[in-house]
Amino acid sequence: MKASVFTLGCKVNEVESASIMASLENMGFETFDRLCPADIYVLNTCAVTREAEKKSRQLIARARKFNPDAEIFVCGCASEKDKKAYEAKGAAFVCGARKKEEITAAVARKFSLADCGLLFPKQTKTRAFVKIQDGCNNFCSYCIIPYLRGREKSRKIEDICGEIAKTDCPEIVLNGINISSYGYDGLTLTDLIKRLEGVEKRLRLGSLECNIITEEFLSALKRLPDFARQFHLSLQSGSSAVLKAMNRHYTREEYLEKCALIYSYFPDAAITTDIIAGFATETDGDFEKSLSIIKEAGFARVHAFAFSPREGTAAFKMKDIPPAVKSERLHALLKAGEEASARYIAGFIGKTLDFIAEEEENGYWTGYSGNYIKIYLPCSAASGGKYKVKLLESYKDGALAELV
Repeated sequence: MKASVFTLGCKVNEVESASIMASLENMGFETFDRLCPADIYVLNTCAVTREAEKKSRQLIARARKFNPDAEIFVCGCASEKDKKAYEAKGAAFVCGARKKEEITAAVARKFSLADCGLLFPKQTKTRAFVKIQDGCNNFCSYCIIPYLRGREKSRKIEDICGEIAKTDCPEIVLNGINISSYGYDGLTLTDLIKRLEGVEKRLRLGSLECNIITEEFLSALKRLPDFARQFHLSLQSGSSAVLKAMNRHYTREEYLEKCALIYSYFPDAAITTDIIAGFATETDGDFEKSLSIIKEAGFARVHAFAFSPREGTAAFKMKDIPPAVKSERLHALLKAGEEASARYIAGFIGKTLDFIAEEEENGYWTGYSGNYIKIYLPCSAASGGKYKVKLLESYKDGALAELV
């Protein structure tokens, strides 16, 4: 039998879907990570924005186009928020984000199979995502995720190290809903990094919060054999006033100090970030501060999106600004982000970087350098794997390269 496991949303959803795929394969299913003809569909939903919820609700209809008679199982944040919406559409089983192991149990019951629970994620890419924690205690005023994912829970360091030891991908990404808050038996993310000093694979970190950027943390990263020098440091706004309204616990000045500290340890680091356009309290002056911090922080990449009021959050009660204003600000942020990416890539033309070939794309091997520049290497020059390459010129969303 065939199982399609389709995912919307964050990298945590992706790694959880990969665990579901591994479990289904253990039951005897042939699995696919895309919507395609299949006997069953597992739909992993997202609720981070209204648009994400809308797309999640549309998934059952999209799956039924491939097989109207298939059994459909739904999990994730959107179904945690509104279980009945998916039951009304005819899903065979619906659970939320907190108990995704119930999906494999439901499939096992439906087909009279043995349930093995959630296994280590199936490795579907060159990069293996290792989930180290779940949940969030921050309760940013705009964010629904803490209400859907629940409070923070971290895995034992021994379990994390055991999973990494069984992974044969050349790159490991530590991820979670808020990995900066990782903590188990008094041990922190810094302690986990210290335990990984013997891992020879490239190690990349998921999204980080300002509070984790300390001398001790950066020193631990510097001792890793192969650290991917990319820091996705969440910002959300360049205005201290808006950050306070968002319940983000730092100021613009403190954020820039953290960026400077990163550059003091890793001068060629890529600092990437998220910025929300048009938060409820954002004035024109506040927005100008978000635009100006893109250059000031030297961002390598900016993920910008419009503020989406989420019912149940503190910001939902705030007066929203007109959609046209949000749209205008979003486009300005996206343009500034593209310019920032171009500047960052241009600074590495002629330099040598490590590159892991991931996919073939129109005659090129594509993949990412440690500092998250997308590399295009002619297929004739390589056959997949890890290489040292020299960047020749900017190309599309990255750079053309040759083998060193």
